[in-house]
Amino acid sequence: MDPAPRNRRKRLARTPQGAPTHLHSVSVAGVVVREDGRLLAIRRADNGTWELPGGILELNETPEAGVAREVWEETGIHVEVDQLTGVYKNTTRGIVALVFRCKPSGGTERTSSESTAVSWLTPDEVSERMAEVYAVRLLDALDGNGPHVRSHDGKQLITAG
Repeated sequence: MDPAPRNRRKRLARTPQGAPTHLHSVSVAGVVVREDGRLLAIRRADNGTWELPGGILELNETPEAGVAREVWEETGIHVEVDQLTGVYKNTTRGIVALVFRCKPSGGTERTSSESTAVSWLTPDEVSERMAEVYAVRLLDALDGNGPHVRSHDGKQLITAG
């Protein structure tokens, strides 16, 4: 038997009405850009990688409210959400990430249970510290040509086609 149908059945959830539906997570992340062009990044506590602050969107919140909440929870920085700059799908984990460009509006940098470091990076430092699938989200937000739509497998970008 082909394993694909079995895997699909495992990835089903139920709607509030009880109907089967495919299971995907929606996450949000903030590209927080300071006036000097530096970008807010965190070192994740669970795996040590540098990424954008963000996380899973809660059922009862808008994407904009979710990104503001996640950035504050992970970094201590309050933001004004500006615009959607990209949609990124992790084809391995079934996560769709909505990435928003934001402006800092207050707060003080601090770590959290989800971050061991909070830093303002230059675009060059982003490229050096982050895996390509995460760095591209920041760099896409800076180019002004979004929103971008991309897919990746968790390690590499997947070219459309």
